[in-house]
Amino acid sequence: MPDSSPKATVQSQFGPNAAKYATSRVHAKGASLARLVELLQPQAEWTALDVAAAAGHTAFILAPHVAHMLVTDITPEMLDVAAGLAAEKGIDNVAFEIADAQNLPFADERFNLVTCRIAPHHFADVSRFVREAWRVLKPGGLFAVVDNIVPPGPTGDFVNEFEILRDPSHVRCLTLGEWCDELAAAGFGAITTEIAPKRMAFAPWAVRLGATPETVIALHGMLAHAPQAVLEFLQLQGEGDDLTFELSEAIVIGRKNPAA
Repeated sequence: MPDSSPKATVQSQFGPNAAKYATSRVHAKGASLARLVELLQPQAEWTALDVAAAAGHTAFILAPHVAHMLVTDITPEMLDVAAGLAAEKGIDNVAFEIADAQNLPFADERFNLVTCRIAPHHFADVSRFVREAWRVLKPGGLFAVVDNIVPPGPTGDFVNEFEILRDPSHVRCLTLGEWCDELAAAGFGAITTEIAPKRMAFAPWAVRLGATPETVIALHGMLAHAPQAVLEFLQLQGEGDDLTFELSEAIVIGRKNPAA
């Protein structure tokens, strides 16, 4: 009997499409990559962990600034792609390991920095993931999440339904307030946030994970009948193959509070 668990759904969606994430503009060249380095100010003696790393772009921009970077993902094919990119780039202070973001197989207080970029909307239990990040961080260590966020209420619900239609492994984008609450509940302090818009080209976004032509038509149909508040949030431009829309991407950083 096929495994229909959330973990298996993610693996089935991303395994066959892993190579696309090596060249995806959103993942490989997003503005949040350079901004993470500016905000985190990684130190040469740090040991860092990148969770749900996909093709490794976040890990690779941080690796030159730290002593060691551990690159993890739940999908073996993604790690194969990441290892190939690391070799191409000549990055030699990285290691690769299969790991579930919600059950990290690492000792308490091992890392100075934990990052996760454009992935938590696939996690079935975000609270557990945040607690796991807190657990494996050293006292005073930094946790940085980059992910799409949605407005609260019906507009956010519509955007999440739109994402699920395109990608069945999508669970839910949180609101910025929910992210801040999650970090605070886990024991993180000194929480800082930034939000930036990112414009998405509809066509490559729709088919990156193998959406059928019927699904693409259904996605267009959702947009055609979207409420005005959703249209204002997505800021649609163009039409047909030239259609673009806007998502909101948040950077949320917290420091492990030793007293928590």
